Amino acid sequence: MPELPEVETVRRGLQPVLEGARIDAIVLKRPDLRFPLPERLPERLAGRRVHALSRRAKYLLAELDDGWTLAMHLGMSGSFRIEAGHVDAGESEQTPGVFHQARGKDPAHDHVTFEVTSVDAIARRIVFNDPRRFGYMLMIETAALGEHPGFRTLGIEPTGNALSGEALAPRLAGRAAPLKAVLLDQTIIAGLGNIYVCEALWRARLSPRRSAGTLVLRDGSASARLEALALHIRETIADAIAAGGSSLRDHRQADGTLGYFQHRFAVYDREGDPCPRVECAGVVRRIVQSGRSTFLCPRCQR
Repeated sequence: MPELPEVETVRRGLQPVLEGARIDAIVLKRPDLRFPLPERLPERLAGRRVHALSRRAKYLLAELDDGWTLAMHLGMSGSFRIEAGHVDAGESEQTPGVFHQARGKDPAHDHVTFEVTSVDAIARRIVFNDPRRFGYMLMIETAALGEHPGFRTLGIEPTGNALSGEALAPRLAGRAAPLKAVLLDQTIIAGLGNIYVCEALWRARLSPRRSAGTLVLRDGSASARLEALALHIRETIADAIAAGGSSLRDHRQADGTLGYFQHRFAVYDREGDPCPRVECAGVVRRIVQSGRSTFLCPRCQR
């Protein structure tokens, strides 16, 4: 499943085309994806203008001019493809995002097409392609977005200064669960996934098996190691976004190019390789936690 940096690269690829655009028409090839598509979606979106395109966790949020927001989730294999609306528009096809497996372009999996006129007055088509049909779309009142079941329990975004040791301390205090499991809890940090937890823990020299509560001091404040972990999480996500995502199996950027952060992985999917730290003689290992692969250097991660 695409992780937060991949979704952010999709947002950045779509933003110049979709933000400020008028939605002229919606073409649906089927009534559902993972869930049924919102009722009367073509009628509700036709003529609407997109005020802003943002992201919350792994959701793309298109805020409309009528007080509603279209929330879109890529699921396992979803992607957006940007096509010029006219053959003489002089634009090549683009697939926003960066995925590890090439995203599908089989027209049989083109389920939703947005026909838009962008702020540059060029007509374009934005096509949602999803071979596994695990993605979904929701219509939510913008003012009530934070209270929607899919959003009200989401934790801190890992892309800004809100994520700090101080903010994490009360969420980790007293937790005996493994650190990796707690960091993957979306009610604590929103959108943080398996790859980037492994990478951030390596950067912070922390074992994924360590009890999360051990990073909180007796008075409930954050330890220096927790402060460092928060910083490393933010830096890992920022580096991945800057590199265009991880190109994990299915992910491509808005312009169709692959991301390159996977070439910088320190431990993820590098079982048996030497630890990248020059001063460390350890070897990267793979363990299984809650049915998921975890990669670490047992020598320098404590």
